[in-house]
Amino acid sequence: MTETEKSKKQFLIFLLIAYGVTCVMGILTWYGSTISAEMSVFPSAQMFYPAAGVMLAYLFTEGKDSLLPKWFYICFLLATFVMIALCLLSLAMPEQTITAMGQPISLWAILSQYIIIGGTILCWIGLLLSGRKRRAAYGLGWKKWKSSFLCILVFLLIYFVRGIAAYAMEGTPEVMVEILKDPTTWIYLLVLPVNFLLAFAPFFGEEYGWRYYLQPLLQKRFGMRTGVLILGVAWGVWHVFLDFFYYTTPDRGLIMLVSQIITCVTIGIFLAWAYLRTNNIWVPTIIHFLNNNLVAVIANDYSAEVLENQQVTWGMIPSALLLNGILFGLFLLSKEFRGFRDRSSEKAEI
Repeated sequence: MTETEKSKKQFLIFLLIAYGVTCVMGILTWYGSTISAEMSVFPSAQMFYPAAGVMLAYLFTEGKDSLLPKWFYICFLLATFVMIALCLLSLAMPEQTITAMGQPISLWAILSQYIIIGGTILCWIGLLLSGRKRRAAYGLGWKKWKSSFLCILVFLLIYFVRGIAAYAMEGTPEVMVEILKDPTTWIYLLVLPVNFLLAFAPFFGEEYGWRYYLQPLLQKRFGMRTGVLILGVAWGVWHVFLDFFYYTTPDRGLIMLVSQIITCVTIGIFLAWAYLRTNNIWVPTIIHFLNNNLVAVIANDYSAEVLENQQVTWGMIPSALLLNGILFGLFLLSKEFRGFRDRSSEKAEI
């Protein structure tokens, strides 16, 4: 098999998993919404699919490579399969609940969190067993400490500036002041690093697929900037079933999809910049984790349903486009997007 044939086979396997499985599970997401099943399991499981696609592609085409991190890949794929099984069980037995603090809670929602934690711990073990050379060969090593932490700090600054600006545009800047004065906010922020260590798997699942694998392919084919913009659209559309049947109701699904594409294109630019600057996949993974989990802080809502059934309107689109476009989109002008450079041979610094 030639390198070109192998690359095409890898890409086909990636698409079949990252998008094919997503479409099949998306239809089941629609079905689950019609029977009032626990839907939070589906978005969590979907986050695993892009990396699973990359890993299966490499296992099928690079299986004889002694540097393939098979232990890590197997651990991650095992967690992916269990999450898919949990989705199917939640549809087969939608009414399963347990009582916690006097309130009924979906058994499947609780189990999904345990599986994510267990799967993440298993992935840590897989990373250690794979060894330094294997991690370096397949983009799993930690690199460039100073640049990596700088990118994370820049994201945090932009995220909170955006939150302040959003409340100011609504005429309620005092809400952000109240959020920052609330001790719950700071306790939540202090716990976030521990939460990441126990639950990085789904966020890595997206970033290893989008940033590590697909971004370089699209940039090589379409150019540094256009490739990232195409990736942002592809990433946004990938959420389509969740946009209609989880994040909001079907009547507002189109609005949510447009909002999702804007978010994925603009934040995707920043994630691409961070990855290009550091060549460290853990940086966009951490930023993705922060982006999702800081929603609770900005919304001042720490319930498990903060992302579900959102009330979105067309009137929200211009401000989202303006804020995200300015704060994240301007990174497209940075030097990191000038000229394609193949990084596949770079060594990791662990």
